[in-house]
Amino acid sequence: MNTRILTGITTTGTPHLGNYAGAIRPAIVASRDAAADSFYFLADYHALIKCDDPLRIQRSRLEIAATWLACGLDAERVTFYRQSDIPEIPELTWLLTCVTAKGLLNRAHAYKASVDKNVESGEDPDAGVTMGLYSYPVLMAADILMFNAHKVPVGRDQIQHVEMARDIAQRFNHLFGQGRELFTLPEAVIEESVATLPGLDGRKMSKSYDNTIPLFGSAKQLKDAVARIVTDSRLPGEAKDPDSSHLYTLYQAFASGEQLAAFRAELLDGLAWGEAKQRLFQLLDAELGEARERYAQLIAKPAELEDILQAGAAKARRIATPFLGELRESVGLRSFRSQAQVAAPSKKKASKTARFASFREADGSFRFRFFGADGEELLLSRPLSNPQAIGALTQRLIAGGADALELREDEGTQFTLWLDEECVADSPSYADPDALDAAMLRVREAIATLAQS
Repeated sequence: MNTRILTGITTTGTPHLGNYAGAIRPAIVASRDAAADSFYFLADYHALIKCDDPLRIQRSRLEIAATWLACGLDAERVTFYRQSDIPEIPELTWLLTCVTAKGLLNRAHAYKASVDKNVESGEDPDAGVTMGLYSYPVLMAADILMFNAHKVPVGRDQIQHVEMARDIAQRFNHLFGQGRELFTLPEAVIEESVATLPGLDGRKMSKSYDNTIPLFGSAKQLKDAVARIVTDSRLPGEAKDPDSSHLYTLYQAFASGEQLAAFRAELLDGLAWGEAKQRLFQLLDAELGEARERYAQLIAKPAELEDILQAGAAKARRIATPFLGELRESVGLRSFRSQAQVAAPSKKKASKTARFASFREADGSFRFRFFGADGEELLLSRPLSNPQAIGALTQRLIAGGADALELREDEGTQFTLWLDEECVADSPSYADPDALDAAMLRVREAIATLAQS
């Protein structure tokens, strides 16, 4: 089996250059590894935790799907789907919720950060905390465990969630695996070499800082954004320090070694910042131009995008549906039809097992007969006062086992069963001592069979 790699993309915004360099580009390169089975999904259920604007979520789903495909993700080779198109995922989330300790979720970083912020501001600790935010790690665990992913590429802030998925998987395996590993234990993969791009102001590129460079805006929009990159006040002709320039850091993320060496030398020789920005624009435009055209085509044909995602969902569900069925079986959510099929052979088997059969005499007393597996009557009890007495007596006989049976021969043609120095049952009559001994052995063997069942 190939290594399974799973990556989710939350659909709450429009991808920017930092997303491309930090997540999209390296993931697409990794998806071409022949030794890997790659799963990429739009985490639109997760988006509902962070965003309550339906139009924004819908637009983001469209833009992110188009972005990944435009950047070269091969939907035929990988499994590319929307989280919300896999109904098995929320059902698995509930199965996992039922084995997840509240204390584990109390330690989740996002929840703790919200509580700490509320406490600092004098609010109730759980003010504004939804169950979506609180149980986010369980949904993420379901995303990962549904497809038994071996490796999950994540940022450092998400390592804890992969570790929690491992904890939850181990607990489920222990409770319901019956010796099998139902879930593979995933590993977080941290790409140390992946670029974290600075934004226009030098801080990490982020929508929350409003310092992003658009990924698939027009060439003019890209050029205008690059022109807004903050630089120092050194004039044309003055040497620039590449190592303290975030413009240089951006260039470095997209240039070849030869291009980077030449650019560095030019900065040290006094290249003007305006010209340096033009060089960066040209480099970015060369890398993104073709993908930008494909993106525009995909965005213009949302029905085709929908077909691609539905095909991906069908592919994913060919794995998810039978696996969830196995998980449902493991926790006891089984079809009554399958129970009937299982019960049929056991019922047939029961007819070949020794048994007690109670009945009521005309005088109102109660007795039982003890039959061997072949239906031979081996014992007939003495009269008892009620059915409860029969039940208590037969249970004692079974619990005591064959070695505890006290059988006594009676005149060489019969034997009797004794309990607490009282005769409680009689055998039929036998023709000779050998037949009598054989019948007593059959009684012991029949009781032994019941004691072991």
